[in-house]
Amino acid sequence: MKVVAYNIQEYEKELLAKANAKVHDLTLISNPLSFSTLHYARGKDAVIISDRDNLDTQLLDELNNIGIKHIVTRSISTTHIDLMHAGLLELHVANTPFNDQSLKGIADQVVVNLNQWSNNGCAGSACQCTMKCAKREKFLEDERNRFKRDNYKI
Repeated sequence: MKVVAYNIQEYEKELLAKANAKVHDLTLISNPLSFSTLHYARGKDAVIISDRDNLDTQLLDELNNIGIKHIVTRSISTTHIDLMHAGLLELHVANTPFNDQSLKGIADQVVVNLNQWSNNGCAGSACQCTMKCAKREKFLEDERNRFKRDNYKI
């Protein structure tokens, strides 16, 4: 995937680059995502943001207009993203909800989300999409089956 990461701090650069391992075409910039920095996302498939980037309806519309289909936030919280509007635009949104909230753990989870999307999968437990998604339904069905198998020795 072609990806731009906004609001990257100096200490995050190496962690994201190592987690990515040259799998995705990753552009790292220190600027926040705004109308004046939106041009960095042109031609990309996904954006990586922080909780300091506010994605309101207007900015989501513009991201959609330039072809962005995936948004990953480097946070557990998604209060800085209008998820309902993102769902209306059929934008896939993921957070980084796992226990390892170290900087390395967050970088690893961001890349896991990108990998799952690039393989036409769902971001799984990191998925924050509000739209009806066949990929999400398949993930949930697989999780239910795994639970039954593990707990009922099927």
